[in-house]
Amino acid sequence: MSTLVDAGPRPARTAVGRLALASLVANILIVVTGGAVRLTGSGLGCPTWPECTDTTADRPGSFVPHGELGAHGVIEFGNRLLTFVLVAVAVATLFAVWRTRPARRSLRRLGLLLALGIPAQAVVGGVTVLTDLNPWLVALHLMLSMVLISLAVVLVHRVDEGDGPARPTMSPAAVWLVRTTFALTWMVLYVGTVVTGSGPHAGDADVPRNGLDPAVTSQLHASLVFLLIGLTVGAVFALRATGAPRDAVMAAQVLLGVELAQGLVGFVQYATDLPVVLVGLHLLGATLVVVAATRLLLLTATAARPRERDEWRKPSPSCRVAQTVVNQEVRATRLRHSVDPWQ
Repeated sequence: MSTLVDAGPRPARTAVGRLALASLVANILIVVTGGAVRLTGSGLGCPTWPECTDTTADRPGSFVPHGELGAHGVIEFGNRLLTFVLVAVAVATLFAVWRTRPARRSLRRLGLLLALGIPAQAVVGGVTVLTDLNPWLVALHLMLSMVLISLAVVLVHRVDEGDGPARPTMSPAAVWLVRTTFALTWMVLYVGTVVTGSGPHAGDADVPRNGLDPAVTSQLHASLVFLLIGLTVGAVFALRATGAPRDAVMAAQVLLGVELAQGLVGFVQYATDLPVVLVGLHLLGATLVVVAATRLLLLTATAARPRERDEWRKPSPSCRVAQTVVNQEVRATRLRHSVDPWQ
């Protein structure tokens, strides 16, 4: 296996970076299409798993929907097919990072986690279908997708970093503030899934909800969102005041902008009785919040950028000058010994 992986030309860093970015986009896409399945009431369009239909007296089980399942079956089956696209991208990314030279352990670990996370996520999705879209499992299914998105962001970022010790880029207080903001982001996301589990758009007309009061859970979610926005505003000013790198300040500003846009969409959808389009847009916004929050966290520290294999072989200009001087001295010494061997 190792021989097969090592065969052929080595992928350039730019190619690995593109595959990592493709993995990120694919993971975001599967969240959006999964949301479309729920919002169209197609969550049980394929009522079983891993097949789409069970074996009956009249028809054997099938992995593809039949005509009786209608549009809901097609929508759910299409979402399942996208999983194979995600797998293909993850495998290609893992293959590329495994063949990168010099070897990058961090990239290999991230690529492996993403590749293993997709089938694990598929199993959770299958159990969700088998339990008739239990709202708590639906929430877990979404949160796992968010974790994969965050890991994909880390992979994209780490392609241009080294594997040595990380060096802080900002003050300890600023790092603590960013980490707190990141942790609160995940709390907001989880409470958001609880709100979804208490309201409409269950994925099927006959699916029970989690039994919590939607008004209470929505208020809790809104309170956490206000706290998150406040912390992010504090992070922006703290990074500016402490002389943090420009990239980190910009990342904090981007996170704040995404949060404000996401909060606006959330408020409007709540005030307008949760129209499908706005709920779908809110779900996309949640993925972008994860991307922005993860990137900000990564910019609290940095490691030296790795050099390509050919770059390791190529001496720097100063090294070439020093080598030229040494060669001249060697030639002069040899010339003197050829004239007077006793020197």
